Amino acid sequence: QVQLVESGGGLVQAGGSLRLSCAASRRTRSRDTMGWFRQAPGKEREFVAAIVWSAGTTFYADSVKGRFTISRDYARNTVYLQMNSLKPDDTGVYYCACALDQIAAVAAAYDYWGQGTQVTVSS
Repeated sequence: QVQLVESGGGLVQAGGSLRLSCAASRRTRSRDTMGWFRQAPGKEREFVAAIVWSAGTTFYADSVKGRFTISRDYARNTVYLQMNSLKPDDTGVYYCACALDQIAAVAAAYDYWGQGTQVTVSS
C-alpha cells in the first residue's frame, strides 16, 4: 500500500507559477513511475507529466511542455510539479499517482492515487 499526499495547489493569475508536491508513504522503487494527472470540471482525467524514479526520465503532455517541470527528491521520497506560465486552461484538480514497476503515461496503468489538490488559474 502506498499513500500519496499532494500539496501546493491554490489560486493564481494567468502567467503565474505554482509548485505542487507529492509525498509518498514508502520509499519509491527504482522502476516505479510517479505521475501527475489533472481533471477539469466536466472533463476526463488527463495525463500531465511523469518521471521514472531511478532513471529520472520524464514525459510531458504536449499542452504543458516547456511550461511544467516534474522532478523528484530521493531523500524526501517526494515528487514535484513546477508549473510556470499558467493558463486558465490549466485549471483543475491535480492528482499525484504511482505506477508500480512500470513506465506509464495513462491513468489506467497507475496503482495508487492521491486525494488531489485544486489549481485555479484566473484570466
